[in-house]
Amino acid sequence: MPSLLLIEDDDAIRTALELSLTRQGHRVATAASGEDGLKLLREQRPDLIVLDVMLPGIDGFEVCRRIRRTDQLPIILLTARSDDIDVVVGLESGADDYVVKPIQGRVLDARIRAVLRRGERESSDAATFGSLVIDRAAMTVTKNGEDLQLTPTELRLLLELSRRPGQALSRQQLLRLVWEHDYLGDSRLVDACVQRLRAKVEDVPSSPVLIRTVRGVGYRLDAPQ
Repeated sequence: MPSLLLIEDDDAIRTALELSLTRQGHRVATAASGEDGLKLLREQRPDLIVLDVMLPGIDGFEVCRRIRRTDQLPIILLTARSDDIDVVVGLESGADDYVVKPIQGRVLDARIRAVLRRGERESSDAATFGSLVIDRAAMTVTKNGEDLQLTPTELRLLLELSRRPGQALSRQQLLRLVWEHDYLGDSRLVDACVQRLRAKVEDVPSSPVLIRTVRGVGYRLDAPQ
């Protein structure tokens, strides 16, 4: 049974989501503020965090940043508008996905399960790209022999790219493969995840040699020359 931490200050929304997600088979702990959520996170380790953007005191963006300093737990943001700057800032802060309010419990449950599947083990050989080694069976990535701490979404994106070395994948392809949805063409999820991933796997993230941008198409994973 997946365990969730729901951080939402609106009592009605928090109660409704807790009830719905519990009925869907999740164990749900709740917090009404960013401070309480961070405290609860120190006391227990959930499988995933559902985090509202607009919180009293420490907002959702800062909560996300603080979590990412020490942990790679998957995070789904709750935001008011899909076209708002909130989405961009949230993804850049380290969120794996987002859901737009008003929220349907079954939709959120589907997103949660999709994110959790990204961390499932695979049966395959390791792939090497220069100093980067991707062990698909162990679901680990090392660079120069040192383990990299990737979120489940970052790991899944890297796995999908590594299955097709040198082949350009469009943003829509990656949305289907990694996020399991088209999101009406929302490429921000892909771009933000690539940016975070480059910061971890590239020697010089601003001049990437592994995860290359294919102008007008998307991204590909290359072995360095």
